[in-house]
Amino acid sequence: MTHSPHDAGAAPQPVPPRCYLHPDRETYISCQRCGRPICPDCMRDASVGYQCPNCLREGAANVRQARTAGGGLIPGRPGVVTLSLIGINVVAYLVMMATGGLWQSPLWEWGVMLGDTGAFRLEDGSVVLMEGVADGAYWRMLTSAFLHASILHIAFNMYALYLFGPVLERYLGTARFLAAYVTSALAASVFVYWLSAPHQTTLGASGAIFALFGMALVVMYKQGQDVRGLLVLVAINAAITVLVPNISWQGHLGGFVTGVVLGAAFAYAPRARRNLVQYSAFAAVWLVAVGATVLRTLQLS
Repeated sequence: MTHSPHDAGAAPQPVPPRCYLHPDRETYISCQRCGRPICPDCMRDASVGYQCPNCLREGAANVRQARTAGGGLIPGRPGVVTLSLIGINVVAYLVMMATGGLWQSPLWEWGVMLGDTGAFRLEDGSVVLMEGVADGAYWRMLTSAFLHASILHIAFNMYALYLFGPVLERYLGTARFLAAYVTSALAASVFVYWLSAPHQTTLGASGAIFALFGMALVVMYKQGQDVRGLLVLVAINAAITVLVPNISWQGHLGGFVTGVVLGAAFAYAPRARRNLVQYSAFAAVWLVAVGATVLRTLQLS
């Protein structure tokens, strides 16, 4: 007995593979890494063939990110922190000038560095009572670093920041550079808090700028660069600090010392323990700063 083709059972048709991320889509493409089927929307260019989004993310997570010489991530936009700091300083200066200027602006009254609470007579004869750090106005230790007394004052500081900031930012990375700047500004205020008269007002980014001088000096020396020009610059600024009245040598000294300490941690930390050394240096500076602030506050209280 013979069977016609219609009598024989038809062979089952293979089921096309479907994208594992989009089960409703048929595909004949597979991820080169995990082998799972992927549709055109899930295809990602890789070094060899295509990979699925999950494998591409896993591979990127396992790739060691490039680091700067100082240990930070290479900044995507070098100089962005420096320009942002300059912008904040300029805006703060314009706001202060537009709202009364030195001794008159509410921003000046609120943000200037002041050790102890005191009454101040303004140019118009009025008296204002300003709360100092010793009475809880701790924000002054940072806000004062973003206020300036004159156009020449802010111009010099911002020019120095523009010259040295991007160089150190590329060396340290954005996060380390910003942390070093803020830490140095705080440490400079701690020196002012201890070494200045309690009722003396202080403002300006000079403490942080001198910290940049100190960091650049150590880093350049470690890299074998000629530091004579920078030493001359530091010496000139030190002479101006001492000889010209109404300049806070206390803040300049505090900033420079802090910059040298942090610069040494950045430049000389062994590669294998770089993060530990640098984080420890930051922690040590902050602990000393906080401890010194508490002791000075107790003394003034």
